[in-house]
Amino acid sequence: QVRLVESGGGLVQAGGSLRLSCAASGRTFSRYAMGWFRQAPGKEREFVAAISGGNLARTVYANSVKGRFTISRDNAKNTVYLQMNSLKPEDTAVYYCGGGSSWSYLTKPHEYDDWGQGTQVTVSS
Repeated sequence: QVRLVESGGGLVQAGGSLRLSCAASGRTFSRYAMGWFRQAPGKEREFVAAISGGNLARTVYANSVKGRFTISRDNAKNTVYLQMNSLKPEDTAVYYCGGGSSWSYLTKPHEYDDWGQGTQVTVSS
């Protein structure tokens, strides 16, 4: 099991940027596929971005964030990041970091074994 702690959320104006971080405990972080999901009030948790385990670090993005968000990982720091640029009001949600035992990237919530507590991102118009 991996413990995940998100940080970096906040209030930003439309067009602005934020960088979310997810710090993981455990010695096998490099093997974990990591992902970011978000959940707005009254809506289901939706996929945002994912990165595979290992050194290849393959990435995949939801169409709604492609070209604006970038997921990356630093295995030496046991941390995964989500750089969010050109933010829109519809990006407002609680953002969750997830970790799963896979060398490939994972895009479904049920594929993940561990979750962080979430961090609020609010984008004002």
